[in-house]
Amino acid sequence: MHPPERIGRYRLQQRLGSGAFATVWLAHDDELDALVAVKVLADNWSHRLDVRERFLSEARLLRRAGSSRVVQVYDIGELDDGRPYFVMEYADGGTVADLLAAGPLPVAEALELTALAARGAAALHEAGIVHRDVKPTNLLLRTAPDGGRRLLLADLGLAKSLAQASALTLAAGSAGYQPPEQAEPNAGIDERADVYSLGAVGYELLTGTVPGAPGKVVPPARLRPELDTGVERAVLRALEPDRERRWPSARAFADELDRLAAGPGRAGSSGAVRGRRAVLAVAAAVGLVAAGSAAALVLHRPAGSAAEAARVRDASGRIAVEVPPDWDRELRDSGWDPRALGLAAGREPGLVVADDLSRWSDLRAPVNGVFVGVGEGDLTGRVDALAHSGCRSADRRAFTGSGWRGTVRVWSGCAGGGSVTETALRPSDGAHGPQVYVQVRQHGDPAATDGILRSLRVT
Repeated sequence: MHPPERIGRYRLQQRLGSGAFATVWLAHDDELDALVAVKVLADNWSHRLDVRERFLSEARLLRRAGSSRVVQVYDIGELDDGRPYFVMEYADGGTVADLLAAGPLPVAEALELTALAARGAAALHEAGIVHRDVKPTNLLLRTAPDGGRRLLLADLGLAKSLAQASALTLAAGSAGYQPPEQAEPNAGIDERADVYSLGAVGYELLTGTVPGAPGKVVPPARLRPELDTGVERAVLRALEPDRERRWPSARAFADELDRLAAGPGRAGSSGAVRGRRAVLAVAAAVGLVAAGSAAALVLHRPAGSAAEAARVRDASGRIAVEVPPDWDRELRDSGWDPRALGLAAGREPGLVVADDLSRWSDLRAPVNGVFVGVGEGDLTGRVDALAHSGCRSADRRAFTGSGWRGTVRVWSGCAGGGSVTETALRPSDGAHGPQVYVQVRQHGDPAATDGILRSLRVT
């Protein structure tokens, strides 16, 4: 069956995503000259009255929330085949999950995003709604008129009226973000269930990993040793298994996060999230896959501990590369997801090594490091399409050496005074073999790039 060209007055442009019950399309409202998102019930569920009602209930709850912190519903209708649809504001900045592709966020940004999510949840609670599925993929980002980013709480498919939630009969939620009371049938929940999920979101933004089971959460400072004790206490209080010991409300949690973010040396919080001028245009494009953990930093070498180039390998043993002295202080070696570049999703060998991985995605920070990821498909085209708005210019040159060939692009004049070099390499003999995406981040001139590329070995 061919996809429709129009839904009502909305001209469809592309599929944004689909799940078990619905598909979301990017569409253009020709009458208002605006982009919108249109959510349509899947045809295989169109005759299930309970599923249909749940779909329509989501639209009603979003409308009822009536908050600028929650995705707005503009219209609702029905296709010729009877399937309902509703029209929402389009979030052009992707999701908070996309920001996690390169690992943990800077602390101030993680606090700010979590606080904004908590205020979105508070708006739902004030409207008498509990979300029940707060997680990074349900936190959308939209460009604000001033160039910053707004955070919008979305996907109320599991949401319930707080009046009904006190006597829920079915478990709901997503593993890692689900409070213990929400996993038990007939337990009944209140707004503190969302507080737990918000704590899980904050934990992931700070550490790069989803927390463990309730009551078995590894303190975040063990995964990020420089983390302030006040930040750790705030997040762990939200993740208390006993809801009586959690923050009493999402708003109270948000207030504490704002206070921590405004502490010495940290930027305060505001209604819109400022863009990070990402090292990569596609959410830092090095979507590292955690192998059952935080894609742990397995190296913590002190500065000056090595007098010569260090050779590092990924967990699969397929990738090996040499980096200059002191660049190998921190390593994530558990792979990457090529969908960060718009390629087919999956887990492929990959590593990122740097002197400070917590700053990898911030162009303003002085960082030296290398990302290497094996890929298939149009890797060259995808890499060539990347842009770095925080850098001044990009020079191109050909590279051939040590069995590889490709076009190297060097972005200089970046916000922090550094450079970003990237290339998609192929075997130089033209034989079928692995393609490799390489990105080199250097604080200063890109003098180390050729040595790094010539040292690369992939099997």
